[in-house]
Amino acid sequence: MRISGVLAAVGALAACTVVSGPGSASPGGPDPEAEVLPRALPPGPVVPASARPPLRFEEVRGLWVVRTTLTSPRAVRRMVEDAASAGFNTLVVQVRGRGDAFYDSRWEPSGEQLPSAPSTFDPLALTIEEAHARGLAVHAWVNTHLVWNAWGHPSSPRHMLRSHPEWLAVPRDLARQLYHADPRDPGYVDALMRYAAERSETVEGVYSSPSHPAVKERIYSVWMDLAERYDLDGIHLDYVRFPSADYDYSQSALERFREWVAPGLDASRLAALEAAYQDDPMSFVDALPEPWAQFRRRQITDLVERLYHGVKARRADLVVSAAVFANQEDAYLNRFQDWGSWLDRRIIDVVAPMAYVAESGRFEQYVANAVDAARDRERIWAGIGAYLNTVDGTIRQIDIARERGAGGVILFSYDWAAWEAPAEGGRPFLRAVGEERFGR
Repeated sequence: MRISGVLAAVGALAACTVVSGPGSASPGGPDPEAEVLPRALPPGPVVPASARPPLRFEEVRGLWVVRTTLTSPRAVRRMVEDAASAGFNTLVVQVRGRGDAFYDSRWEPSGEQLPSAPSTFDPLALTIEEAHARGLAVHAWVNTHLVWNAWGHPSSPRHMLRSHPEWLAVPRDLARQLYHADPRDPGYVDALMRYAAERSETVEGVYSSPSHPAVKERIYSVWMDLAERYDLDGIHLDYVRFPSADYDYSQSALERFREWVAPGLDASRLAALEAAYQDDPMSFVDALPEPWAQFRRRQITDLVERLYHGVKARRADLVVSAAVFANQEDAYLNRFQDWGSWLDRRIIDVVAPMAYVAESGRFEQYVANAVDAARDRERIWAGIGAYLNTVDGTIRQIDIARERGAGGVILFSYDWAAWEAPAEGGRPFLRAVGEERFGR
């Protein structure tokens, strides 16, 4: 979700994600010592495909809810009540934040912020139960390739950083150094984390390799698990991109590109590159920059397409959405996130451009471009960076999104609005927005 500056806006998150142990929470935020309820979700399949049609609204009024709010039943209930009383109708809750799970996952370890015992609290199941009772839709927000922060180490041996470091993406500056290195050597992951920490304004943490087959299988398994076992209204992709054009130069990615591009090369060109590859693993990508960009873009698009069809085969009416870079050119060239083609090919139902700016003009341009790309208002939810705005600024952007024909808005984020935003006119931030624009 974060583009430059968002970590600062949700600074409490950093305090929660350092490996200080389960149950950490932001100051003044959700109470990790609150009561723990029996698990709301029984084992095994829960929702037949036709059990309940997902909730749909003429206008989506959504909130992104960061995982730090999902750490206790009390916090979950308060979040749902806050959203409902302010007139919001859709919750997009972060259930996979950093290669971990804020639900009963078959595949990944529980989030480090969750209570360690008893293991009977399912944040997603409780959110669904509470939200549906109030007529709110729930979409599972899944961070795709961002799998850890730039500091600390996960405590669970099941976490990808510890169990499969060979699945991690590598930046260009470390490519030659790490090509022959053993990923199991602690220095391997430490180098990736140090690189991200030194570039924290542009690299949010450690990413998984988009071209690695096992990574694709893990992400697909996570999505299908959610689609099959939870009474959701949708599933929401985030970080379905490269952190920048400087990634992924892992050994696995370089070798797969070499295999992918070889059939299209003439024999003499291929022989020369193969000879160079023996001494320099960068020979193919340096000689073929445009195919290299196409290869990386294809990894992202192919995953989106597979996830979309996998979900629709299980629950055809479940909404598949994605948070995307609002600047479509930047998304395409530097993140390899070709969301315009996803809309054209109908391998995504909705995109939410993260138009996180305070300036009304830039916000309007981002929303207008997205609506034009979609050619269907229902397929665009305008992402509003509430943390950058006052109540009046947020209201103005809601008005712009409506004027430009977006099918809805999503505010980033509930957590900032509930725990950090100053009250205006004696009213909490969300209530003020709801009363002014949602009639609540």
